[in-house]
Amino acid sequence: MNDTSFDLPGYGRASLADLAPSVLASLGVAGEPDLLGLAPARRACVLLIDGMGWELLVRNRARAPFLSSLIGASTTITAGFPTTTATSLTTFGTGLAPGHHGVFGYQVAVPGSDRILNQLRWDPDIDPETWQPRATVYQRAEQAGVATAYVAAGAYEGSGLSRASARGSRYTPANDITELAVKAAAALTAHERALVFVYHSDLDTYGHMFGVDSDYWRLHLGHVDRLAEQIADTLPADTAMYITADHGMVDTSPASRVDVQSDPVLSTGVRVLAGEPRVRQVYTRDGATADVLAAWRERLADRAVVMERDQAIADGLFGDVDDGLRDRIGDVLALARADTVLITPRTERVESTFIGHHGSLTADELRVPLLRLPHTD
Repeated sequence: MNDTSFDLPGYGRASLADLAPSVLASLGVAGEPDLLGLAPARRACVLLIDGMGWELLVRNRARAPFLSSLIGASTTITAGFPTTTATSLTTFGTGLAPGHHGVFGYQVAVPGSDRILNQLRWDPDIDPETWQPRATVYQRAEQAGVATAYVAAGAYEGSGLSRASARGSRYTPANDITELAVKAAAALTAHERALVFVYHSDLDTYGHMFGVDSDYWRLHLGHVDRLAEQIADTLPADTAMYITADHGMVDTSPASRVDVQSDPVLSTGVRVLAGEPRVRQVYTRDGATADVLAAWRERLADRAVVMERDQAIADGLFGDVDDGLRDRIGDVLALARADTVLITPRTERVESTFIGHHGSLTADELRVPLLRLPHTD
């Protein structure tokens, strides 16, 4: 991709797809590649904070003294593409790039239909284990004798996304920060060999609603900092802890919003409009792809990078893409630059009013921390 405002995911080098296999390798699971060079341990805890991008953490390090104390000895990795929760949780949960697990963002068109699958909320008519059939890292860990726990809000238990990204884990409901810390500690001490994944989503919610440049976001970052410290304080001997995120976020304004749903020029030749406000996936009518590509490029000009599906795949945005999954990706993709958001207010009324957004490939969205606490013997 010839655009200096964007970075590319680091699949196979340093990405969320490489984190879980490296953790499994550090726990002694045979056949898992340790591309991140993690130290051997008997137990591991991975704390994933939704929306805590690396750039955001560094800019607000005074609000997070514990996390900031780990920055110097830690590094960054990238999310996958799109930089959004459904893709990232499945990327971590399978140890695969999106091109192999097939969860390509917030919303995609179901191949062979005009239906949109929201991959956060799911669809009861679509079996998540058929949609995403690859073995999860939790299944692989359990088969190797490593006990797993998935500590997260009870509302997500049994959801389509949880089944697609985390099946095989022992789901442990925890509905606030206190429960997350207590139940993570309990899960880590329950077994001699264990992988405990802890997920917290509220920071992302505050970012969407109020922006990452808000008192709400910064105050909650302080709560997240305390959560990480509390879990770290309870780690058993011979336990490693890794703190990361699924994506970062950028703030937008009313002036940066582009209504791509109401513009007749952008609607001509479009069969289904999916994706999310920072990355639109456009599914075209038969024979209309070239015209739609030209219209979107001309209309959006400097606001977005617009490309065909084949170009996005060739550029490595999704990693290598399995042939059977290609049709899930839009015929045309529009990746928002700077603070642009490509809104669809008729069908995404709430999302179109958000201040904070993610999904594209700016550094603020793509780069996430990999903070490490080495285990103690």
